[in-house]
Amino acid sequence: MTNKLRLFTSPSAFPNPQRLRLFMHEKGIADQFEERIYDMSPVGEQRQWPHLKMNPWGETPTLELADGSYLAETAAIVRYLDQSYPGRRIMGSDPLQQGLDTMWENRIWVHILYRIVTMFHVLHNGLGPKVELTSNHAWGEHCRKEALAHAGLVNQHLSDGRDWMLGGDEPTFADITMATAIAFSKFPVNATPLDERFEHVDAFWQRWQLRPSFQAAYADRNSGVLELDSPGSQTATLITMS
Repeated sequence: MTNKLRLFTSPSAFPNPQRLRLFMHEKGIADQFEERIYDMSPVGEQRQWPHLKMNPWGETPTLELADGSYLAETAAIVRYLDQSYPGRRIMGSDPLQQGLDTMWENRIWVHILYRIVTMFHVLHNGLGPKVELTSNHAWGEHCRKEALAHAGLVNQHLSDGRDWMLGGDEPTFADITMATAIAFSKFPVNATPLDERFEHVDAFWQRWQLRPSFQAAYADRNSGVLELDSPGSQTATLITMS
């Protein structure tokens, strides 16, 4: 019998559950949850009635709370956990920091990561007809251009020498979303590696790979990104040494 809250999630290849997983390791609370990882096949558990009763959208992540209710959507779960558990406030320590983090996280999610996610769905049908509702090459290429344009703005923001989006000593949720966007941009189907396009985004990506939270979040070697999953990769080597 366990008193841990249950979290229904997916492998590290899936960006929204991965944003949450990276947050939990950065917050230092990952070991306080019982994580059930779905395989996310087109007819996987996330699309079957037990999970749909918890989350009718059939998505991950989904968090089961102590009273038996459920909380879904990555940013909502992160906000709840950040305020409910002790430790560093990942979403900002005061109202201004929280506002700035939300501003940058929204910019990165809407204009970069979500654009890459949309590109994946409209250029690729691997998740099945219930998810891949349409194929639209022109829209996929438009999303690629949008993601690159806004990644260029992030690169410019990082060009003043700051390590993280808000200029502090530690990453916030906006940084987590950007790291996940870079990882997903390198997924073979997407083939738009942001770190290879922009100097300061590349340095940002290298900083993330040195963090224990990042190493733990990608320890399943199931991101679909060769440099993260290969035994000879920097992240894999650091995980082995730690």
